[in-house]
Amino acid sequence: MAKPKVASVWLEACAGCHMSFLDMDERLVELFKNVELAYSPISDVKIIPEVTVGIIEGGLGNEEELHIAKTLRSKCEILIAWGDCAVNGGINCMRNFMKTEDVLKEAYTDTVTTVNPTGVLPHVDIPALLPNAIPVDRAVKVDVYVPGCPPDADTIAYVFNEILGGRSPKVPASMMRYD
Repeated sequence: MAKPKVASVWLEACAGCHMSFLDMDERLVELFKNVELAYSPISDVKIIPEVTVGIIEGGLGNEEELHIAKTLRSKCEILIAWGDCAVNGGINCMRNFMKTEDVLKEAYTDTVTTVNPTGVLPHVDIPALLPNAIPVDRAVKVDVYVPGCPPDADTIAYVFNEILGGRSPKVPASMMRYD
C-alpha cells in the first residue's frame, strides 16, 4: 500500500508551526516511515501535487496566498489549518483596522528602516493584498483545526497519529496552546 502524501504550505505567518513540526524530533523518523512529504517549505518542489493531507500554516492576506489555499484544497482529501493564523487569522488580522494603502505605505515607504528613495510602492513584485487578512476557512473548506501559537509538537504528532489511524482528529482542549 502506498504511503499517504502530505503537502504543507507557509502563508501569512511566522513559520512557528513548521518549527513545531520539526520539533517532533525523532518522531519525524517514524512519521516518514508512514507518510511521504510531497510538498513543503523545506523541500524544493515547485508544483503542489495530489495529496492525501494538505496543511496550511498562516492566514490569507494576499491574492497569491488565496490562490495557494484554493490550489491545495483542490489537491487534497483532508485540509488542516495549523496554528492560530490559519485557524483564526491571528496577528495578521491587525491590519484589518487600516486601509490597504496605509498598510503598503507603512511597509514600503514610511518605516524608519525602509530604504526606498523614490517612495514608489511596488506594484509588480508583490501580490495584491486582499481587502482584509482572513483565516483559511473564509476561503476554503477546512477539515481539521489545530489551534495554538504555535501548536506544540505533541499536538501535531497527535493529529498525524489520528489521521494515520483512520480517524478525524479533534484536538482535545488540554492540547490547545495560546502562548
